[in-house]
Amino acid sequence: MSDPSYEIVIGLEVHVQLQTATKLFCRCSTRFGAPPNTQTCPVCIGLPGSLPVMNRQAFELALKTAVALNCEIPAFTKWDRKQYYYPDLPKGYQISQFDLPMSQHGYLEISDAKGAFAPKRVGILRAHLEEDAGKSMHDELAGKADSRIDLNRTGTPLLEIVSQPDMRSPEEARAYLTELKLLLTYLGVSDCNMQEGSLRVDANINLHVATPQGTVATPIVEVKNMNSFRAVERAMAFEATRQFDVWNDTRISLGAPGGHKTTRGWDEQAQVTRPQRQKEESSDYRYFPDPDLAPVIVTDQQLDAVRASLGELPAALRDRLQTERGIDAYDADVIVNQGRAFVDYFSELADIGGDAKRASNWMQQDVLRVLNERDLTIELFPISPASLAELLKTVQRGELDTSRARDVFNVMAESGDSAAQAMQRLGIQAVHRDELRDLCRELLDANPNVVADVQSGKEKAIGALIGQAKRRNPNANPNQVRQLCLELIRQQGSAQE
Repeated sequence: MSDPSYEIVIGLEVHVQLQTATKLFCRCSTRFGAPPNTQTCPVCIGLPGSLPVMNRQAFELALKTAVALNCEIPAFTKWDRKQYYYPDLPKGYQISQFDLPMSQHGYLEISDAKGAFAPKRVGILRAHLEEDAGKSMHDELAGKADSRIDLNRTGTPLLEIVSQPDMRSPEEARAYLTELKLLLTYLGVSDCNMQEGSLRVDANINLHVATPQGTVATPIVEVKNMNSFRAVERAMAFEATRQFDVWNDTRISLGAPGGHKTTRGWDEQAQVTRPQRQKEESSDYRYFPDPDLAPVIVTDQQLDAVRASLGELPAALRDRLQTERGIDAYDADVIVNQGRAFVDYFSELADIGGDAKRASNWMQQDVLRVLNERDLTIELFPISPASLAELLKTVQRGELDTSRARDVFNVMAESGDSAAQAMQRLGIQAVHRDELRDLCRELLDANPNVVADVQSGKEKAIGALIGQAKRRNPNANPNQVRQLCLELIRQQGSAQE
């Protein structure tokens, strides 16, 4: 929670590596993990006389994302050269988009299933294509101070998605990133693997501080080097507190001397941000149109085709699961967050099993447990929806209690057996209701003190009979034993009256 005397203002820049086989302006591979500097050519390292040619698939993936983010798509977009020097950018400039981006003025709706903040719409300022730079690796071990350059990543297609500064807490920032990543994976435009650099986040944060003279804004700080959404949340929380402390000491606001935008890096180990450099302004990059690349024209027919190809997106899926399946917002959120294949499995399970709530509980608790333990995807899960539905129906009919059903489930997950085969393997047999009723009568006759306690209002006393029933017949369902015993005791009481 922030101090009530200031408001946190956060905007995020997300760089998404698009899932193409080749780079944005050449035919070099984008495969991750190749030996350093083996996936380069004269085009991506900027040798004189080489000419770039746009990767059409990269543009189509970017267009698909822009449409899903409700962006305005202009009919005409062009490429620009952004001038700056980095050791891992051999050309000395980056091909990007400046004043005519391929999309702008969109939005992404975010919410929190636990109610941490009210649902809101975060504006998308722009989403534009650009090429990636290389990677610098610094070896500071054993007294060395070597820096090495790997240019394999140079020229890889990136979609930079820039939000409006609409987020007002670290929690909202994390929710935005989570929803954006989910959308991108549903679209199939990126694997969003942060460990491999497929999704990178820069966060801009400052404070609007309430003073007797009115609200003032602290200088904007851009925070880099965050390798998880949790790190973004922690960095924003730290930075808000740090900026407020600095403001109290210096009273520097935007427009005041010393109020320049700066860049800081997140130190995950120390859980603090550290200063890096003063941030460049747009004019420092000296943009100009790239003379080697033709502009791109987007037609209405292309946009209609893209919209038709999107399919059902996460927000719509969550709403449908709640309205059609009757599960709550939290359960719908968990299921949808696992991916489209997980949703499809759940839907089939609920259709066959006939109980969406029970299906949801088993999916979240037991299916996800097995997937996480074995590092599997739902496509490789050894139990089919039909087999799991068969097991859940035995629970619904009272033939198995939940504990025994989980034993059966574990055997099914290990062997791939059906529910009936797994039950046979465990020696579990369904107990007929008449057989169970006879067992309950015997237990009541042998335990008159329990009958007296229940008749006097102490229903918990019936628990003593459940253990006896399980010892007599391990397949007896505890809930059915409880219900039948209470039913028989009530019948005895009615007969005595």
